[in-house]
Amino acid sequence: MLELYWGLLITGVLFAVVTVIFGDLLSNALDGVLDFLSGEHLHAFQPMVLLSAITVCGGAGILLTRYTSLGTFAVLITAVLCSLIVAILVYFLYVKPMENSENSVAYSMKDLVGKIAEVSVPIPAQGYGEVLVKMGAGNTNHIAASFEQVEIQTGAKVVTVEVIDGTLYVACLDKQL
Repeated sequence: MLELYWGLLITGVLFAVVTVIFGDLLSNALDGVLDFLSGEHLHAFQPMVLLSAITVCGGAGILLTRYTSLGTFAVLITAVLCSLIVAILVYFLYVKPMENSENSVAYSMKDLVGKIAEVSVPIPAQGYGEVLVKMGAGNTNHIAASFEQVEIQTGAKVVTVEVIDGTLYVACLDKQL
């Protein structure tokens, strides 16, 4: 039985090492072919949860076999119970909170390039105005300047060409100025 526990422990540790070191490299090299292994559709059976349980089962089995006088069956049951407890803790203390934190309303100013906006304060040819950009579920106001150095009236639809020092440089979508 000790060989089984060592096998479980080594499998879990090797998987963790390979995932940490080669996970992103392998996924990018294979262009996402292995993405189905992420377990996103099986929430409670994420690879992290399953492999932490396997690793703990192996480690607990080794420790219980060497340092207790429990019988083989009692060691197996205790190791499995330890692995279930750790799997539940990993799921509720790490995986579940991380799933909830993946939804973010944050954006980078670089994300605004290519976004369509509406002019809310007229933009002079050589000055600054303001545009209203829809980002996610809300709208944000940003300082804007004309990329083509032409005047842009209120209500005109514009597209962000570039962002420099927090200012959106925009161009009209329709050439009717």
